[in-house]
Amino acid sequence: MSFSIPQTNPGANYRAHRSLIDAAVLRAMEGGWYILGEQESAFEREFATWLGVEHVVGVGSGTDALEIALRACGVAPGEGVVTVSHTAVATVAAIERAGAVPLLADIDPSRYTLSPACAGEVIVAARERGIRVSAIVPVHLYGQMADMPAIMELAGRYDLHVVEDCAQAHGAALNGRMAGTWGDAAAFSFYPTKNLGALGDGGAVATANAAVPERVRLLREYGWRERYVSSVPGMNSRLDELQAAILRVKLPHLHDENARRRAIADTYNQRLAGSALDLPFSADGAEHVYHQYVVRTPRRDEFREVLRSAGVGTLVHYPMPVHMQPAYHNRLALYSSMDATERAAREVVSLPMFPELSNEEAEYVAQSVRVAAHGGVS
Repeated sequence: MSFSIPQTNPGANYRAHRSLIDAAVLRAMEGGWYILGEQESAFEREFATWLGVEHVVGVGSGTDALEIALRACGVAPGEGVVTVSHTAVATVAAIERAGAVPLLADIDPSRYTLSPACAGEVIVAARERGIRVSAIVPVHLYGQMADMPAIMELAGRYDLHVVEDCAQAHGAALNGRMAGTWGDAAAFSFYPTKNLGALGDGGAVATANAAVPERVRLLREYGWRERYVSSVPGMNSRLDELQAAILRVKLPHLHDENARRRAIADTYNQRLAGSALDLPFSADGAEHVYHQYVVRTPRRDEFREVLRSAGVGTLVHYPMPVHMQPAYHNRLALYSSMDATERAAREVVSLPMFPELSNEEAEYVAQSVRVAAHGGVS
């Protein structure tokens, strides 16, 4: 039997819930209220309950969520925000859109997330150069959380806000505590490929801080307290009713779909043990939700080509660190070595990972990967 297996497949998730999604969309369309209506407010309540936080505010995208969360926490233009370079560029773009200065630190080479030790070095170096550092944005990458106990200790030591980037961590946990519940606020993306994905763009800010939600609601809609009257400068970033209706359908299935991702990862782990690849690491006390299943090989191009010939799709998350990209190269000051970041960018490969992947397909992927890891020779 021949296979053609994509690396990700958001269409399969739609088809898995088609009847419920179609019915929900029809109800929303017939309701006649398409922006900030009942579906959106209901999703905010339901997602807050699911996360275990007091407040969720829906916005137009994950990038908007991060920008608005930083602004709502009081990060001011010109202040420094520590984050990683091994991330989707949206993280750094959102910091700059908030008027802040990205301060990039190296990653823990096992977790691929912010190294607390490197973050501390960056904070000290930036402060010595007269930069007021006001926040840390840990990025929970590939479905695994950053070292939040150490990051929260660091933030407390330097009196910094913590805004979690949870775009790849819906349902991830550490020491029994969910991603998005540690910092002053958290930004979620509902881009279609996420563990909880809409059928278009969408995002949300989650927080337990009672002062943040009102500020987020002001910022997402022109600063309006009274309609058409802006009390603060704001923007237009609203989660629409159709996407909220879709997310409400998908949310009750997220726990089971994350469990399916872990089952697929277990298959990969078992079949690829002892291969020439570096397999994903899961920290003690972590509940990994495998937004991506990422392996490492110094022979990445050859490895991917063997898999492509076998009908197995792969992607690279991410091939170029932010500090090396043309828009940012030589523009962002670096106060940290980027050795772990740059090596990861040369070696990481994301294997097929989505909950609709069948057992047979997962076994085929693992078999093909093992062959590719040994130069295409079985």
